[in-house]
Amino acid sequence: MPPDRHNHPPGLGSGHRPGPAQAVYGISVAAELAGMGAHSLRLYEEHGLVTPARSAGGTRRYSDDDLARLARIAALTGQGINLVAIARILELEDANTALRDTNAALTAERDQLREHRDS
Repeated sequence: MPPDRHNHPPGLGSGHRPGPAQAVYGISVAAELAGMGAHSLRLYEEHGLVTPARSAGGTRRYSDDDLARLARIAALTGQGINLVAIARILELEDANTALRDTNAALTAERDQLREHRDS
């Protein structure tokens, strides 16, 4: 499961544009931007493929990160892959990204420790 990326303070984006993780789009706007129907977005949420943030009133709010994930889902469905398989693919991709991030952090820490040791 990807980390919660919807609890960022406002203003993370440059200028007045929201950051990629800031949930700002309602379902109809997100569906239009993603090039699919709102029913598809609800179906993907039902299958756990995308998890939009919710407003205080319970309205779905999508971020640019969610839109990128929807584009990935659309690409996979376009290849004829079923939703169960897509869920597994996305899970593995998320795990791979987390491992790469951890590896990069550990490599940076190692390099910093070596630099400190050698100075």
